[in-house]
Amino acid sequence: MNTSLQKFQRIDTDRIIISLLEPQDKEPFFAYRIKPEVYNFQLRKPASIDEVEKFINKNATILPDTQNTWMQLGIHLQNGVLIGDMGIHFLDDDQVEIGYTLSPDHQGYGYAFEAINALLDYLFLKLNKHRITASVDPDNQKSINLLKKLGFRLEAHFKKSILIHGEWCDDLVFALLDEEWKSTR
Repeated sequence: MNTSLQKFQRIDTDRIIISLLEPQDKEPFFAYRIKPEVYNFQLRKPASIDEVEKFINKNATILPDTQNTWMQLGIHLQNGVLIGDMGIHFLDDDQVEIGYTLSPDHQGYGYAFEAINALLDYLFLKLNKHRITASVDPDNQKSINLLKKLGFRLEAHFKKSILIHGEWCDDLVFALLDEEWKSTR
């Protein structure tokens, strides 16, 4: 349930800024989202920069913690350059699903770990979420390793449950409870 009734407030870490996507993010967002190494693990890729612009404009109207909505956040370097994005799917009963994408040019430097760790702080401390899940392609070993490093545990392996690019694919669901997260702090 939305209790804050205010737009998402940016999160600053040592190296990155997490904020709502802005109109100036449309070109870099499109550029990394259409790369095959990114697209292969996504349900779809954007068809055009105009589609991305419409998505960003619609996303700007979403309030945090609005049930049954996805809110997309940009991961920016401190100089403002967009290097990735994270989605939050607000579900029932203080649960959320997260997703994340990092430009291949910025993978391997700890930015995804830093961003998701900050997002977990926001979701567990500010929004008082009980459970956070993430859905991962079994072939995306980098993402699986990242979730495990963050304390997530494998909760389910669904066989051929998601249709991606015309092919039925397996889906791994990882989860983290607030008490599990707090025990690592």
